[in-house]
Amino acid sequence: MARSGVYTIVQGFFLQDDPEADGIAIGGIPDRFGLIDGSENYWDKFHNRILELNDQAQDGSSYKVFFLSRHGQGWHNVAEAKYGQEAWDETYSKLFGDDEFTWGPDPLLTPLGIDQAQAARTAWQAELPKGIPLPQCFYCSPLKRALDTWRITFDEGKALPEDRPNVLILENLREEYGEHTCDMRSTRSQLESEYWPPLYTFEEGFAEKDPVWEPEERETKEHVRQRALTVLDRIFGNDRDEIYITITAHSGIINGFLGAMGRQPYALPTGGILPLVVKCSTA
Repeated sequence: MARSGVYTIVQGFFLQDDPEADGIAIGGIPDRFGLIDGSENYWDKFHNRILELNDQAQDGSSYKVFFLSRHGQGWHNVAEAKYGQEAWDETYSKLFGDDEFTWGPDPLLTPLGIDQAQAARTAWQAELPKGIPLPQCFYCSPLKRALDTWRITFDEGKALPEDRPNVLILENLREEYGEHTCDMRSTRSQLESEYWPPLYTFEEGFAEKDPVWEPEERETKEHVRQRALTVLDRIFGNDRDEIYITITAHSGIINGFLGAMGRQPYALPTGGILPLVVKCSTA
């Protein structure tokens, strides 16, 4: 699919959309997901403003609201903290584990990671009575730590109505890949045995075996950014009438989205949610 336009972040809605925002200081899930307006009926006002932006859009431009969700803590995150980033990148990320725990391939959430996903669910449940617009499309990485985060956030505990859309699993939403064993994905058959329809849908052409991970080559940041652009193109091109989009994925691809929107990387903690109003312009 050819690029449909230029993507930019519309500032002034969320604490996190400030280019100077400090993700660590803000935290993973601030009150109102970081919405600046805390006055009465704040979600209704927000929704009306997004409708107004779309109504007034010119030259084929359009606006959508993304909730970019990072998976909860996985065992690879624990291992990186244990050994330090330099030793992790050079040595331990290429192993499958140590005498304490396993982090590859396709590691699961830790108990803390499960708690973080439950906190995301609680945050959604808290905002629903206050009028937060329901997500209209759900997308997810094919790695288990993201799939389990999505399940805990949106399926367990009935955080959203049962008639919500299913989640579409996209290969391009996986973490930066290569070298690190934690970024190897499971086979399609393994995933289908754990994440079954109709709740989970695999994109057309989703391969049985991991088609991209290589032990000797790490994906570049620029390639991650290009992958993010293909997802934006897909969403703005295919989901024309849907405004509210959730993507459950990883820090690398989330920062790929930010790069595709002309924004510097953002330090989103594990289990955190980054909401953004995004403009697509074809002019």
